[in-house]
Amino acid sequence: MAGRLSGKVAIVTGAGCVGPGWGNGRATCVRFAEEGARIFAVDLMAETMEETVSRVKDAGGDIETHLCDVTDRAAVEDMVAACRDQFGEPDVLVNNVGGSAKGGPTDMDEDTWDRQLDFNLKSVYLTCRSVLPHMVQKGAGSIVNMASTSGIRFTGSPQAAYSSAKAAIIQFSRVTAVEFAPKGVRLNTVVPGQLHTPMVETRLAGQRSGGDVEALLASRLNRIPLGWMGDGRDTANAALFLASDEARFVTGTEIVVDGGMSVRCD
Repeated sequence: MAGRLSGKVAIVTGAGCVGPGWGNGRATCVRFAEEGARIFAVDLMAETMEETVSRVKDAGGDIETHLCDVTDRAAVEDMVAACRDQFGEPDVLVNNVGGSAKGGPTDMDEDTWDRQLDFNLKSVYLTCRSVLPHMVQKGAGSIVNMASTSGIRFTGSPQAAYSSAKAAIIQFSRVTAVEFAPKGVRLNTVVPGQLHTPMVETRLAGQRSGGDVEALLASRLNRIPLGWMGDGRDTANAALFLASDEARFVTGTEIVVDGGMSVRCD
């Protein structure tokens, strides 16, 4: 292990994955473990974390899992307490829970809108609300929130609630970073673009291309100036930098990981 997070305790929400391969949460757990962090992996379903656990252990890392609905305040508070009991005070929090639902304001029902904001945005608020006091008490900590390029531009499909929530995460991170900077806590955001993760095959292809994975991949690839798609490991490397002491003077900002997609003008 190279040791960039040596001795650190990292809570990673959304640590599971909907299929084999490199989702953002799984890759973050493995990459952080490779750098010496002890991983407190959080997800709603145990089976989604099995490969994550296996890969972390293969990397020689230390990992514990916890089932939690991060839209439930009491469950989040219990989760943070469990992390403290197992590993001690958290040094790093990565908020990776999220997912999109298609639709604009005229064709999305109100329940879907509310669920999207809870899932993508309220989850970030609740975990930060529970973790920040402990980081303040230590006088140090790093929080990395996962947004999306959907929060900064139109990315090919109307998803008004998801886009609104991801945009809000960016601003939430900025204003909270200013508030907590004097207390030693940094907050930043990773903004992933259209990566090739297991979610493409299992969810997005059905939403956007009638289940045709190859068609969806081709349409996404066509938007990326670099000409190839990254995966969760690229997101994880950005999160690693922001979580580490290498980013000690970095707070209230974003790293966009999208192969140049969001700066195209067409």
